[in-house]
Amino acid sequence: MASPLYNASGVMCRTREELDAVAGSAAGALITKSCTLLPREGNPEPRYRATPLGSINSMGLPNEGYQYYFDYARQFDYRKPLFVSISGMSLDDNLQMLTALRALNLPCLPEVNLSCPNLPGKPQLAYDFAATAEALEQISQVYPHPFGVKLPPYFDPVHFAQMAALLNRFDGLRFVTCINSVGNGLLVDLESESTLIRPKGGLGGLGGDYVLPTALANVREFSRLMPEKHVIGCGGIKSGAEAFMHLLCGATAVQIGTCLHEEGVAAFARIESELIELMQRKGYQCLADFRGKLKTLDC
Repeated sequence: MASPLYNASGVMCRTREELDAVAGSAAGALITKSCTLLPREGNPEPRYRATPLGSINSMGLPNEGYQYYFDYARQFDYRKPLFVSISGMSLDDNLQMLTALRALNLPCLPEVNLSCPNLPGKPQLAYDFAATAEALEQISQVYPHPFGVKLPPYFDPVHFAQMAALLNRFDGLRFVTCINSVGNGLLVDLESESTLIRPKGGLGGLGGDYVLPTALANVREFSRLMPEKHVIGCGGIKSGAEAFMHLLCGATAVQIGTCLHEEGVAAFARIESELIELMQRKGYQCLADFRGKLKTLDC
């Protein structure tokens, strides 16, 4: 990757046109929308709202179906790395899509989404450690190539340690993306005395400034507990400063979501320029000079 920045799955990634726009930007890679076996319209509108501190959404996996994104991967020129996000409605769906991807033998990397918080009646798989272990066992059997997973936020050191120990068991699992949005938040419009979005009674995933501290904690802990795997940081990046923080906490690369949704692909060049300027001011020549070197105030 010429740049450590790329889009978060769910933003500028549903259509070929959006993916081509990211591919043609200053982003260092691109990732598709989380796909299901069949196309989905997603949850009813309004399902996304921006706020001064970020965003709330309950999209419900609107996508064109996995064949659409696999067709895109077949014709992609791979001038940049391509990640394909997979989020079936069941483990069997994921296994079917990964089997199809294996047969294509393409140089793209699947990111299996274990953490969608916006499907009514569907819990996040990655909060069930036993079910996650079983899923990864079966995924590793049908897909004997490098892959990654997208995780929800964790909030307790015991859970960091338990999930890291689980993930470290799978050699083919080469990267984790953290975090997905902080699920099932609620924002209220004071004037109308109403929720901001329609699905799930107004409950939705939070992004932007709301989630930066949680995202940094997850990046730091998983990079510390899984030194042989890559951690992709996601959450709250709107300038070079937040990108620097994610990298300082141990991220190999970072995904941009809410900011990209609001600003468009010009965000990549701006944030990269700000990151370079910050590195130069601090005297760093490359990312390795500071990646994972967060200082603490331990006595």
